[in-house]
Amino acid sequence: MSVPTHTRPCPATRGGAADRLPWWALALPVLAFTALLALILNPSDAHAATGGPAIAHLLERVQQLTTR
Repeated sequence: MSVPTHTRPCPATRGGAADRLPWWALALPVLAFTALLALILNPSDAHAATGGPAIAHLLERVQQLTTR
C-alpha cells in the first residue's frame, strides 16, 4: 500500500509588512550615535559625576589596566 507524499508549500515571498523594521529599530541606534558623536566633538559638555574616593580609585584602576 503506498502512502501519499506531502509536498512543501513554496517559501513565502519577501517584502511583506512583517519584514519591515519598527521605527525604533532605526531611531535608537541613530540617537545613540549622535549623542556619542556630540560628546566626542565637545567633551566639555560631558560632566563627570561626583562620587566617593572608592569610585575614583576603581576608575583609576580600570584605566591602568586598559593602558597596559
